[in-house]
Amino acid sequence: MNEVTTISVSKQTFMMESTTFKNVSYKNHSAQCKTISGLQKTLWLFVIRCSLFGILLKAYKSPLNWYLGLRYLIQLRKKFLGNFKLKKMVKVDGKYYIGLYTPGYFDDNYRRFITSELNYFKPIKGAGLRFNHVHLAITHKCALQCDHCYTWDTLNQKDQLDEEDLLKVISRLQNMGTGQIHLTGGEPLLKINLLINLLNKANKNSNIWINTSGYRLTFSKAKQLKKAGLTGIFISLDHFDEEMHNSFRGFKHAYHWALEGAKNAIANNMVVAFSVCITNDFVSEENLMKYMLLAKNIGVHFVQYLEPKPVGHFEGRDVKLSDDNLKILESFFVKMNYSNDFLDFPIISYHGYYQRRQGCFAGGNRSVYIDAKGNLNACNFCHTNSGNILSKDFNLALANLSKKGCSIY
Repeated sequence: MNEVTTISVSKQTFMMESTTFKNVSYKNHSAQCKTISGLQKTLWLFVIRCSLFGILLKAYKSPLNWYLGLRYLIQLRKKFLGNFKLKKMVKVDGKYYIGLYTPGYFDDNYRRFITSELNYFKPIKGAGLRFNHVHLAITHKCALQCDHCYTWDTLNQKDQLDEEDLLKVISRLQNMGTGQIHLTGGEPLLKINLLINLLNKANKNSNIWINTSGYRLTFSKAKQLKKAGLTGIFISLDHFDEEMHNSFRGFKHAYHWALEGAKNAIANNMVVAFSVCITNDFVSEENLMKYMLLAKNIGVHFVQYLEPKPVGHFEGRDVKLSDDNLKILESFFVKMNYSNDFLDFPIISYHGYYQRRQGCFAGGNRSVYIDAKGNLNACNFCHTNSGNILSKDFNLALANLSKKGCSIY
């Protein structure tokens, strides 16, 4: 699907909904934090592309490999997203982001990320990253009771990994080469002191993120996390309607803290994404637009679309999106990201879209999920338990996991 399809949301409806969400907007943004499009985007994209040539020149001696390497990167992007041209990027804290799982330009990890992708084209000595990103659960504890919780079977069990264990895990990941480490749970913000200690003590050669519900993320806590080195934060927001979100999350203040947490993270120059689990009941052009209007007015930089999976609390339930709903969702994703009509909206990240075209890059390939017991899993939604990262035979376990790959895509 390489053409931008029409979304039947009228201009009148758009303006009306924009007014509806006006009262939740957050105007105290830092000047270091904005969406970039048009000529400014074109100029920065040119700078970024020039930097690719510099990386290719350093990686390979042969001019033929310079050309073929660049073509490989271009084709890789097309496999993910088709022939669509990049319409917008995000500037946060002096760095330029085109996606959630791509390091920002001017970030030290950017060159390592590109070099590691080129390593799949033609091996490069000392290529930096074994993993693009790793999800690491630091606790079983959570104050919420979410309908779709993928750790439902172990929720609120006694934590087995202490700070020393987690630092060993992070050190092992960083020694292997890991671009992003996403600290999750449970609810990681229940362990705010642990988070700050991990951030302060971890090597700075990985971007560290938090995946959270936004639970009690005050301005003060956000400031401490940013000072300790946090790059960004994913905040789960599963509906634009307060009552619907609170019901889905099993917590009467979930909506409040999702929005407040996002505002406080933005005010402290973090990259901020809303993450939404999109169910069949939610999918409509009207609902999707209302959600994006809310995200825009709050000021988040990205929105991550997740499709429900029959794991955890959803195990045994028919939660797979229908074919008709997938068409609506994919069409809306393309419209919002690659149309000139929505340049000031957050960028949408949608794993399912590229996975159906390119396959899954988790399963020990470019990503892995480590649960709160230290067990290796293909991803957050594929609980394969393929060994423990702290065990002596970790490398063998990882090799076996990588060989199996993703069981879905």
